[in-house]
Amino acid sequence: MSDKKRINMYLYTRYERFWHWLQMALIFVLLVTGFEVHGTFPFLGFDEAVDVHNFVGLSWLIAFAFFVFWVFTTGEWKQYIPTTKKMFQVILYYSYGIFRGESHPVPKRKEAKHNPLQRIVYLSLAAFLLPIQMLSGFLYWGYNSWKSWGLDWLTLDVIAFVHTAGAFAILCFVIVHVYMTTTGHTVTAHVKAMITGWEDVEEGDVQEWEKHGDRQPAG
Repeated sequence: MSDKKRINMYLYTRYERFWHWLQMALIFVLLVTGFEVHGTFPFLGFDEAVDVHNFVGLSWLIAFAFFVFWVFTTGEWKQYIPTTKKMFQVILYYSYGIFRGESHPVPKRKEAKHNPLQRIVYLSLAAFLLPIQMLSGFLYWGYNSWKSWGLDWLTLDVIAFVHTAGAFAILCFVIVHVYMTTTGHTVTAHVKAMITGWEDVEEGDVQEWEKHGDRQPAG
């Protein structure tokens, strides 16, 4: 077990916590209605499932636009700067170190909430997977307007495949993410932090590479 002292630190703002739980709720509804639209199970009925899916999908798109605005206006985009430093140590930690009670190689800090592995995953999610999923969903929704939009060269099969593949990728992320919430110093520590904003973290200093990624700060 790690014998490092822990300190209670305010990590997550109200907006971060609101966005996190709102997005999880939206994704859950989209997954459920999306599976029903594909005939996986009956729940709301096809027509209502389509209506709910479309409404929630457009709501997610708008909410995501606000999140992007918040990230860039608050400087929180720095939390997603990718880095390869200590990446291998983090992978080893989650592979076996965590089961031996070892200390996390990159403890959380207000200025660096995400470890190198999380940065790569969250950046890929926010910059690539989610925008592609939202764009393909929007195109799917606006299929009857493709010709007037000058997009009649697109094929519905391709858009449907991309959107469905993206949904399964997001589902895989959610499953892994839920598991990762149990890997704190207690099983519920990470979940409580995303509710209250406060979390017990190990003492330590924030390194420059955690603030700037692999880039060197100017000056």
